[in-house]
Amino acid sequence: MATLLLAAVGPMQSWGIRSKFDHRDTECEPSKSGILGLVCAALGRDRNESIDDLRHLRMGVRCDREGELRKDFQTAQKVATAGGGKKSIISNRRYLADAAFLVGLEGDEKLLAQIYEALKSPCWPLALGRKSYLPTFGPWLPDALYQKDLLSALRDYPALDANVEQTEGNLRFVLESSEETPNIRMDDPVSFALNKRKFERRYVDFVYMERSDVFK
Repeated sequence: MATLLLAAVGPMQSWGIRSKFDHRDTECEPSKSGILGLVCAALGRDRNESIDDLRHLRMGVRCDREGELRKDFQTAQKVATAGGGKKSIISNRRYLADAAFLVGLEGDEKLLAQIYEALKSPCWPLALGRKSYLPTFGPWLPDALYQKDLLSALRDYPALDANVEQTEGNLRFVLESSEETPNIRMDDPVSFALNKRKFERRYVDFVYMERSDVFK
Protein backbone atom coordinates (compact mmCIF):
# COMPACT_ATOMS: atom_id res chain seq x y z
CA MET A 1 0.00 0.00 0.00
CA ALA A 2 1.29 3.45 -0.94
CA THR A 3 0.62 6.89 0.51
CA LEU A 4 0.91 10.28 -1.17
CA LEU A 5 1.39 13.40 0.95
CA LEU A 6 0.43 16.95 0.01
CA ALA A 7 0.35 20.28 1.83
CA ALA A 8 -2.58 22.56 2.59
CA VAL A 9 -0.96 25.74 3.89
CA GLY A 10 -2.33 29.22 3.40
CA PRO A 11 -3.46 32.47 5.04
CA MET A 12 -7.11 31.51 4.42
CA GLN A 13 -8.76 28.16 3.76
CA SER A 14 -12.27 26.80 4.10
CA TRP A 15 -13.54 23.22 4.01
CA GLY A 16 -17.32 23.41 4.25
CA ILE A 17 -19.51 20.30 4.32
CA ARG A 18 -22.79 21.70 5.70
CA SER A 19 -23.05 25.02 3.86
CA LYS A 20 -26.55 26.30 3.08
CA PHE A 21 -27.45 29.35 1.04
CA ASP A 22 -25.92 32.49 2.64
CA HIS A 23 -24.21 30.62 5.51
CA ARG A 24 -20.90 28.95 4.64
CA ASP A 25 -19.21 26.80 7.27
CA THR A 26 -15.79 25.16 7.51
CA GLU A 27 -14.52 22.03 9.18
CA CYS A 28 -11.42 22.28 11.38
CA GLU A 29 -9.33 20.37 8.82
CA PRO A 30 -9.47 19.68 5.05
CA SER A 31 -12.51 17.73 3.84
CA LYS A 32 -12.25 14.77 1.51
CA SER A 33 -14.53 16.47 -1.01
CA GLY A 34 -12.30 19.57 -0.95
CA ILE A 35 -9.07 17.63 -1.38
CA LEU A 36 -10.44 15.44 -4.17
CA GLY A 37 -11.74 18.59 -5.87
CA LEU A 38 -8.21 19.99 -5.70
CA VAL A 39 -6.86 16.73 -7.13
CA CYS A 40 -9.38 16.88 -9.99
CA ALA A 41 -8.22 20.41 -10.80
CA ALA A 42 -4.61 19.25 -10.88
CA LEU A 43 -5.50 16.32 -13.16
CA GLY A 44 -7.67 18.48 -15.40
CA ARG A 45 -10.65 16.24 -14.73
CA ASP A 46 -14.00 17.83 -15.62
CA ARG A 47 -16.60 17.93 -12.84
CA ASN A 48 -18.88 15.73 -14.96
CA GLU A 49 -16.32 12.92 -15.11
CA SER A 50 -16.39 9.93 -12.77
CA ILE A 51 -14.42 10.16 -9.52
CA ASP A 52 -14.94 6.55 -8.43
CA ASP A 53 -11.20 5.82 -8.52
CA LEU A 54 -10.43 8.83 -6.32
CA ARG A 55 -13.16 7.97 -3.81
CA HIS A 56 -11.41 4.67 -3.03
CA LEU A 57 -8.38 6.53 -1.70
CA ARG A 58 -8.27 6.64 2.10
CA MET A 59 -7.55 10.11 3.46
CA GLY A 60 -5.79 11.32 6.58
CA VAL A 61 -4.73 14.73 7.89
CA ARG A 62 -1.98 15.86 10.25
CA CYS A 63 -2.89 19.21 11.78
CA ASP A 64 0.48 20.96 12.06
CA ARG A 65 -1.14 24.32 12.77
CA GLU A 66 -4.85 24.28 13.53
CA GLY A 67 -5.41 27.91 12.53
CA GLU A 68 -7.98 30.36 13.89
CA LEU A 69 -11.66 30.17 13.03
CA ARG A 70 -12.86 33.49 11.63
CA LYS A 71 -15.89 34.89 9.83
CA ASP A 72 -16.06 37.04 6.75
CA PHE A 73 -19.05 39.00 5.45
CA GLN A 74 -19.67 39.40 1.73
CA THR A 75 -22.45 41.27 -0.02
CA ALA A 76 -24.05 39.88 -3.16
CA GLN A 77 -26.11 42.34 -5.18
CA LYS A 78 -29.11 41.74 -7.45
CA VAL A 79 -29.82 38.24 -6.17
CA ALA A 80 -33.03 36.82 -7.68
CA THR A 81 -35.89 36.24 -5.24
CA ALA A 82 -38.80 33.77 -5.36
CA GLY A 83 -41.16 36.64 -6.20
CA GLY A 84 -39.25 37.52 -9.34
CA GLY A 85 -37.49 40.57 -7.92
CA LYS A 86 -33.89 41.14 -6.91
CA LYS A 87 -32.22 42.16 -3.66
CA SER A 88 -28.84 42.39 -1.94
CA ILE A 89 -27.91 39.75 0.63
CA ILE A 90 -25.08 39.40 3.16
CA SER A 91 -23.26 36.09 3.08
CA ASN A 92 -21.62 34.77 6.28
CA ARG A 93 -18.52 32.80 5.42
CA ARG A 94 -16.35 31.04 8.00
CA TYR A 95 -12.73 30.18 7.28
CA LEU A 96 -9.49 29.10 8.94
CA ALA A 97 -6.74 31.70 9.19
CA ASP A 98 -3.04 30.78 9.10
CA ALA A 99 -3.58 27.01 9.19
CA ALA A 100 -1.16 24.31 8.03
CA PHE A 101 -2.19 20.73 7.26
CA LEU A 102 -0.35 17.71 5.92
CA VAL A 103 -2.79 15.57 3.94
CA GLY A 104 -2.25 11.91 3.06
CA LEU A 105 -3.99 9.77 0.43
CA GLU A 106 -3.52 5.99 0.71
CA GLY A 107 -4.31 3.54 -2.05
CA ASP A 108 -3.29 2.37 -5.51
CA GLU A 109 0.32 3.37 -6.20
CA LYS A 110 -0.18 3.90 -9.94
CA LEU A 111 -3.04 6.34 -9.35
CA LEU A 112 -1.11 8.14 -6.60
CA ALA A 113 1.91 8.50 -8.90
CA GLN A 114 -0.34 10.12 -11.51
CA ILE A 115 -1.69 12.55 -8.92
CA TYR A 116 1.82 13.30 -7.69
CA GLU A 117 2.91 14.40 -11.17
CA ALA A 118 -0.28 16.40 -11.68
CA LEU A 119 0.22 18.31 -8.41
CA LYS A 120 3.72 19.24 -9.56
CA SER A 121 2.36 20.73 -12.79
CA PRO A 122 -1.41 21.22 -12.33
CA CYS A 123 -3.76 21.62 -15.26
CA TRP A 124 -5.92 24.23 -13.51
CA PRO A 125 -5.27 26.63 -10.60
CA LEU A 126 -5.40 25.06 -7.15
CA ALA A 127 -7.11 26.56 -4.12
CA LEU A 128 -7.80 25.67 -0.50
CA GLY A 129 -11.54 25.09 -0.42
CA ARG A 130 -12.58 28.28 -2.24
CA LYS A 131 -11.25 29.69 -5.50
CA SER A 132 -10.02 32.89 -3.83
CA TYR A 133 -8.11 31.05 -1.07
CA LEU A 134 -4.72 30.47 -2.62
CA PRO A 135 -2.04 28.35 -0.92
CA THR A 136 1.14 29.89 0.48
CA PHE A 137 3.02 27.28 -1.54
CA GLY A 138 1.76 24.54 -3.84
CA PRO A 139 0.34 21.31 -2.41
CA TRP A 140 3.07 19.31 -4.19
CA LEU A 141 5.83 18.13 -1.86
CA PRO A 142 9.16 16.64 -2.97
CA ASP A 143 9.69 12.93 -2.32
CA ALA A 144 6.15 12.62 -0.91
CA LEU A 145 5.12 9.24 -2.38
CA TYR A 146 5.87 6.45 0.10
CA GLN A 147 5.50 2.71 0.52
CA LYS A 148 4.01 3.25 3.96
CA ASP A 149 0.64 3.09 5.61
CA LEU A 150 -1.28 6.33 6.03
CA LEU A 151 -0.51 7.07 9.67
CA SER A 152 3.18 6.20 9.38
CA ALA A 153 3.63 8.45 6.36
CA LEU A 154 1.89 11.36 8.09
CA ARG A 155 3.83 10.83 11.32
CA ASP A 156 7.26 10.51 9.72
CA TYR A 157 7.16 13.55 7.42
CA PRO A 158 9.00 16.68 8.70
CA ALA A 159 7.10 19.70 10.01
CA LEU A 160 5.71 21.94 7.27
CA ASP A 161 7.56 24.92 8.77
CA ALA A 162 9.89 25.54 11.70
CA ASN A 163 7.30 27.39 13.80
CA VAL A 164 5.05 24.33 13.82
CA GLU A 165 7.53 22.41 15.97
CA GLN A 166 7.32 25.04 18.71
CA THR A 167 3.52 25.12 18.88
CA GLU A 168 2.10 23.98 22.20
CA GLY A 169 -0.32 21.08 22.59
CA ASN A 170 -0.58 17.63 21.07
CA LEU A 171 -0.53 17.00 17.35
CA ARG A 172 -3.93 15.94 16.01
CA PHE A 173 -4.37 13.33 13.28
CA VAL A 174 -7.70 12.71 11.53
CA LEU A 175 -7.82 9.29 9.84
CA GLU A 176 -10.55 7.90 7.62
CA SER A 177 -12.04 4.74 9.14
CA SER A 178 -13.52 1.70 7.39
CA GLU A 179 -15.75 1.10 10.43
CA GLU A 180 -18.49 3.23 11.91
CA THR A 181 -17.32 5.73 14.53
CA PRO A 182 -19.07 8.59 16.38
CA ASN A 183 -17.18 11.05 14.17
CA ILE A 184 -19.06 11.56 10.90
CA ARG A 185 -18.17 13.74 7.94
CA MET A 186 -20.65 14.25 5.10
CA ASP A 187 -17.85 14.86 2.62
CA ASP A 188 -17.40 11.66 0.58
CA PRO A 189 -18.16 12.93 -2.94
CA VAL A 190 -20.19 10.72 -5.25
CA SER A 191 -20.35 13.33 -8.01
CA PHE A 192 -19.19 16.93 -8.54
CA ALA A 193 -21.54 17.51 -11.49
CA LEU A 194 -23.51 20.73 -10.99
CA ASN A 195 -26.90 19.10 -11.47
CA LYS A 196 -25.95 15.84 -9.72
CA ARG A 197 -23.84 16.92 -6.76
CA LYS A 198 -23.98 14.22 -4.12
CA PHE A 199 -22.03 13.43 -0.97
CA GLU A 200 -22.14 10.46 1.38
CA ARG A 201 -21.10 10.02 4.99
CA ARG A 202 -17.55 9.17 5.96
CA TYR A 203 -16.26 8.04 9.35
CA VAL A 204 -13.02 9.27 10.91
CA ASP A 205 -10.88 8.52 13.95
CA PHE A 206 -8.80 11.02 15.93
CA VAL A 207 -5.25 10.22 17.04
CA TYR A 208 -3.19 12.52 19.26
CA MET A 209 0.60 12.45 19.63
CA GLU A 210 3.16 14.52 21.47
CA ARG A 211 4.79 16.97 19.10
CA SER A 212 8.20 16.11 20.51
CA ASP A 213 7.63 12.45 19.56
CA VAL A 214 6.77 13.35 15.96
CA PHE A 215 9.13 16.24 15.22
CA LYS A 216 12.36 14.70 16.52
